[in-house]
Amino acid sequence: MPALIEAIRQNSFAVFGRAGMDLFPDPPGTRTAEAEVLHAGLGGSSANIAAGICKFGGQASLITSLSQDAVAEFCLTQLACYGVGTEYIRRVGGEFRTSLAVYESRLADHQTVIYRNAAVDFQVTPEDVDAVDFSRFGAFITAGTVFASEPSRSAAFHAFERARAAGLPVIFDIDYRPYSWPGPEIAAEVLSRAGAASDVIVGNDEEFGFMAGDMGRGLQKAQDLATGGAGIVVYKMGEKGAITFAGEEEIHTGIYPVDALKPTGAGDSFLAGMLASLAAGYELKDAILRGSACAAIVVSKPGCAPAMPDTAALDAFLSQHPGPRAA
Repeated sequence: MPALIEAIRQNSFAVFGRAGMDLFPDPPGTRTAEAEVLHAGLGGSSANIAAGICKFGGQASLITSLSQDAVAEFCLTQLACYGVGTEYIRRVGGEFRTSLAVYESRLADHQTVIYRNAAVDFQVTPEDVDAVDFSRFGAFITAGTVFASEPSRSAAFHAFERARAAGLPVIFDIDYRPYSWPGPEIAAEVLSRAGAASDVIVGNDEEFGFMAGDMGRGLQKAQDLATGGAGIVVYKMGEKGAITFAGEEEIHTGIYPVDALKPTGAGDSFLAGMLASLAAGYELKDAILRGSACAAIVVSKPGCAPAMPDTAALDAFLSQHPGPRAA
């Protein structure tokens, strides 16, 4: 585990996965069906994670494909604004399209609509991965959606191999999205294979249960992955907090209660905040708690990447909040 933490502390990450445009009605609480004003922001799990890391002063470059249209240009502009490297993004023509999400800043009867037909981010190839200079980075991050379709699935596993050959630990956010996969059986098999090849694994209780083939065995799946070689496995349980397995340690942490506006973006912000805190020298438990605080901040504000805090905003939140609820 010391070598894993040392790699993360280089604070430079290659991030594989999608970028997209998010649209959300204003003011908060407005239903999409009644919206007169929609705000736009950067979206996509991997892009959000990369943006969050950069907001904390880290370095991150995104490996993905974008379409040749105005939505993709928006994403590139936003990534540049956050400081995310775009040198490993390939533009793809034809009918492939950049992901678009329309979601509401409300909890009651919340609706999120995802447009993923002919998703361009699934067009990343092993050849695209071969163009990446992994020696520039300290660690490799990906989210599970990249494994849902070819050629992205093969490219992602190839990226695992290239990252490991370069000495980079693999950080894997399970991020299971059923609508992206051809079926649950292949998803469980592929995501379990990815988990077995990862050094850091983050997911919620449902995702680990899905990988185990039994929702009641999610915690055991997380433990098995930790004993099977992963250095850090974070098993998130929503309002019940998280259990983290790291070597011989079993760390229980709570959440920071807030008045939430929406359910989206919490996982991306958690991972960005946890990694940025480890990179800044925090011990693992404190880094997990800071990640939890980042998740709380994001669900209490409109947008995903725009809502993610920087160091000053996170420290201000922690200084004003009474503290995490007991796990």
